[in-house]
This record gives sequence, structure tokens and C-alpha cells, in this order.
Amino acid sequence: MRLDFFRRSGSREGTPDEVQAMLAGDQADAVMAQALAETAQADGYVTYAQELDAQMRVQGYRFHWRAVDPATDAAAQFRALATCLGTHLHPEKGGWRLGRLLVYLDVTVEALFQNELQLLPPANVVLCMGMDDLADADTRSMLLFLREQGFGFMLRGASVLPHDPALQDIITHVDVGAGSDTVIAGMRRDQTPGREPMRLLASRIDSWDDFERCAAQGVGAFVEGAQRRALVKERNQELQPESMLIVRLMQMLQRDESVKAIESALKRDAALTYRLLRHINSPAIGAGVEITSLRHAVALLGYSPLFRWLTLLLATSNKASSPFMMKKAILRGRFVELMGQGMLPASEADNLFVVGMFSLIDQLLGVPMHEVLQKVQLADSVQQAILSRQGVYAPFLALVESCESNDGEAQRLAEALFVSAGQVNAAHLSAMAWSQEISAMDAH
Repeated sequence: MRLDFFRRSGSREGTPDEVQAMLAGDQADAVMAQALAETAQADGYVTYAQELDAQMRVQGYRFHWRAVDPATDAAAQFRALATCLGTHLHPEKGGWRLGRLLVYLDVTVEALFQNELQLLPPANVVLCMGMDDLADADTRSMLLFLREQGFGFMLRGASVLPHDPALQDIITHVDVGAGSDTVIAGMRRDQTPGREPMRLLASRIDSWDDFERCAAQGVGAFVEGAQRRALVKERNQELQPESMLIVRLMQMLQRDESVKAIESALKRDAALTYRLLRHINSPAIGAGVEITSLRHAVALLGYSPLFRWLTLLLATSNKASSPFMMKKAILRGRFVELMGQGMLPASEADNLFVVGMFSLIDQLLGVPMHEVLQKVQLADSVQQAILSRQGVYAPFLALVESCESNDGEAQRLAEALFVSAGQVNAAHLSAMAWSQEISAMDAH
């Protein structure tokens, strides 16, 4: 049985029986092993937009590949992206590291026949295609087979739905562009009754007012990194009570106050104590030993790691903050930390994490940055990176911000730190998976 079925350059037609047989048993393992063993043909950086629902909760990521060489063809970019995602988010023995979240990939017809597509979990992948490609009769068998496997399909670049009922059965999501009321109403009207409704998503959101307009109609949206500043609610210029207690605990740690004094302060909020211990005991933290008290935590971890976890709790303490901003701050903190590993002393890891988290703390807490930093006296080197993007930590933060915004500067910034695109992508996706584990834990 041929292992190059997904790479055919001639006819795109293939019977579902042929595909199923090729993927059966050991052949499926061979396809995946072959794809994993191949070196990616396009050097580049992973970028993404977040899929947000009406409550600003992250539902998925629409990934793209920013090739170092602009002349890299679409097929090579797809292979590189799928291989990178499969390697870091869907390891052979680790399962899908993003939990319930979906991944959206813009693909050509050629990509449907690539081995690398099989590196990803079908139930968590939505393939985004134009009407011409989806309606191509030569690809129908492959579309049906992939749909049976569990892959979703998003129609992009169309203002109306196709009238073909069979094609509507394949389409699971629809990109409604800027989300005009007319397009949204038409898409909903033209869906065939009795079928599961297609999910409508806006991909061209220019402002948070546009987002709110779509959200009011139950339409989700893809939010690019350049729009990372969340819709800020009316500020009262004061930290909330839970945030104030966390800040006080952080100050006590910085003053090296006794464990007994810190325990006494924590006893004022049993819920906060529970959250702190749950964070430390979570699989994402991986201490390896169950920690049952603050005294035990200090003895095992020390003040510096406790300061780090309090930073994490501070970022999630404002219940009015947008859920996606909390996740972005957690992801950024971990990303900055991972980028510095092996380049700075191990003792700097917690500072790197704090730099990443606190770079967004004003947006999370709804309080100006200078007011937060007045209450939490961070190390001068940390404040320097946050406030002026200078100092030893600044290059790592700048690289992470570039990857978020897809501004084209990632390659230059990575080269200045003597790290490869592969190292950056590995840290980026590992941080994304870690932030998902933390978010899932907070949801329970």
C-alpha cells in the first residue's frame, strides 16, 4: 500500500476505502513516523490569532507560519506548521496538549493530501478553505473522508452559503469576515434545517466595538495579537480586596518576613489559601510532592517560587478582567521564562516569569502600571524591563511580544539572542500548552 497517498501530485481523487486501508494498523504509524522524521522544509515562526466567544473566552487558535524566506511556497509552509504543531502540541504519548481547544489551519487542496495532516487530532482541527476548493468535485471524496475522521471545515471568503446539501454537510464553520449584520443573517437563513448549525466566526475585527457587535449576535471572532489590549471596563483606580491581600503577601515575601507571619495573613482568606496550594500542587507546576500547608511550601520551594505563584494568582484575581487576557498573561510569563532558560542562571527563571506576567498586569487589574508597581516593589531589573524595555530581561520580553503581534521582528530579535526559530517555536507552543493547563485548573 502506498505511503505517498497524501502527497500525490497528479489526480486528487481517492476512494475512502483506499485511504482507510492505507491508514489502517501499522501503516498509520508508518505515515506518522515518516512525517515526524522529516525535517521541516521551511524555516519560520508560529503565529496565531485567538478565537474568542462572546464572553471573551479562548475557544481555539488560528495558526499561521511566518516563513523566514518570503519565497517559501504554501505547501512547504503547511508541512512546517503541521509538523511543528504535531511535535509540540500532540506528542505521540502525551495526547492533545490544548485540551478542548480547536486549531484552525488555512489550507490549499494540496494540503489535504499531506502526511503531516495526520500528525494532528482530527476532532480538534478545523481546515479553512475557499468556496472553489471546497466545491471542487475532484476533492469531494477526500473531504468526505477527512470529515468522517473528525476534521472540521471552515468556509472562508464567501458571503453566502452553497446550496449543495452535501457540501453543507461538510462545512462546520463559516468565516463571516467583518461580521456584517446582512452576511450573518443570510448565513443563518440559508443553513439547511435539521442539521447541526455551523459556527459563525468573524476574522476581520478592527476594534473592540466590532467584537461587541458580533458577540451580541452570538458570533465569535478571531483576535490578532496586535489587538492584545483588551476592552477595559470602567476603572475605580483601586485594587480589589483579593488583589490587595496577594500584594500584601508579595510584600511580606520581599521583606523576608517569617513563615508564621505570612501564614497568619493567609488565614484571613481561606479561599486564597486553597487556590495557592492548588496551584502549587497542580500538574502544571509539577512539584512532585503534595504540599499541604504554606509552611511545607516554603520549606520545599523557598520564597522566590512562592512569589512567582502569587504573581500568577494576582493576574487572575480580578474577576472583571477578560478571560483571554488572563490566558495571554500566563502564556507570556511562561514564554519569557522558557526563552531565558539555559541563557540566564536558573535563579533568574522566576524573575523572567514575573517580567512576562507583570508586563500585562495593568490591563488585568484595571489599575495603571505605576500604581501597581508602587505597591509591589519588584527588583530594579524587572521594573526596567517592564517600564522601559531595557536591561537584561528586555530582549526576551521583546522577542515574545514580537511573536504575539507577528510584526516581522522575531527573526532579528531571536538572532540577537542566538536562538533558532525552532527553539522559539518550541518555547511558544510549550507555554501555550502550560497556560491551558493552568486555565483548566482555575475553571474547577
